[in-house]
Amino acid sequence: MARRVHYDGLTSLVGVELGTSDWVLIDQARINAFAEVTGDHQWIHVDVERAEREIGGTIAHGFLTLSMMAGLSPSILEIDGVSRALNYGFEKLRFLSPVPAGSRVRLRETMTSVQAKAGGLALTRACTMDIEGALKPALACDWIGVVYP
Repeated sequence: MARRVHYDGLTSLVGVELGTSDWVLIDQARINAFAEVTGDHQWIHVDVERAEREIGGTIAHGFLTLSMMAGLSPSILEIDGVSRALNYGFEKLRFLSPVPAGSRVRLRETMTSVQAKAGGLALTRACTMDIEGALKPALACDWIGVVYP
C-alpha cells in the first residue's frame, strides 16, 4: 500500500525510506516486447538457445529494468495536491547485476532531498531495483522528479 502525502508535506519525508513496490516478473515475453519497442535485439536478451549455451540464459535489458521504475513508483508514494509530475533525470545510475529472464524485481525508494525548482519541488529519491533472492540489486540510482502544485 502506497504512502500518501500532500504536496505541502513532502519536506517531512527527507531521509525516510518510503518503502518497496510489489515483486514483478521479468519473463522472456516482457524482454522480447522491450526489444521490439527499442530495436535492441542483442542476443543476450532475445536468443534463448544461444544465451542458455553461452551465459546460462537470457537477461533483461538494463533499460527495461530502469524503465519499469515509472510504473512501480506510484505503488510506493502517492502525492496529493499535484497538478503534474515530470522526470528530471538520474544521478549515479549504475547497473549492478544482470536480471535473468524469469526473475522477479521490486523497487525500493528513500527520499533524500526536496528542493524548490521552477515553481515546483524537485524530489530526489535513492532507488534500488532488487532482484528476488540476489545479493546485489539490478540497479541503483538517484532519481529526480519535479512535481507542481
